[in-house]
Amino acid sequence: MIFVLCAFFYVLIEQSIMSWLPTYNQEVLHLPTSLSIQMASILAGSTALGRFLAGFVLQKFEWHKVLSACLLLAAGLVLLAIPLASAPGSQDISGWGSAPLAAFVFPLIGLFLAPIYPAINSRILSSLPKQKHGLMSGLIIVFSALGGTTGSIITGNIFGKLGGQKAFYFSLIPIGVLLVGLFFFKKLQAKRSVEL
Repeated sequence: MIFVLCAFFYVLIEQSIMSWLPTYNQEVLHLPTSLSIQMASILAGSTALGRFLAGFVLQKFEWHKVLSACLLLAAGLVLLAIPLASAPGSQDISGWGSAPLAAFVFPLIGLFLAPIYPAINSRILSSLPKQKHGLMSGLIIVFSALGGTTGSIITGNIFGKLGGQKAFYFSLIPIGVLLVGLFFFKKLQAKRSVEL
């Protein structure tokens, strides 16, 4: 149950940012529509790079410490990048060269969120007997889909009522929940391995 909670909240965070980043770029940073969509590709690129680098980092350091550090860095990036969006920038934004700094900084959150999902999936699957992998994979898919849908809906509602800047500040809540969830996930895994 703790693992399912972690998977749910991870995808909730990831999808809420991925789904609403182009709108954030357009409405908060005042980028042209096409540029808003293009610059959202920084998030996809940073996520891909984060997954690649995580393979090396997780070989050298304990998984829970790495993931906790990633979540703290992601929260720090939210607190750094969102205030940058309110700083006055160039009025005439025509391309990547004239885009404000905030448009480049916030999507880098993908670098820190990227290692979490594959690492927790790997931990849960490696702790289960092979005959239960199919069942667990089904649970991963279902709760990931629920998390993604829920994240997009919640962020959309906050976006509509409070605006884009406040909507992304709310990502700090699921980041905090995920940090606590990972702590209990590690504790329960350690307890289970002692019992075995």
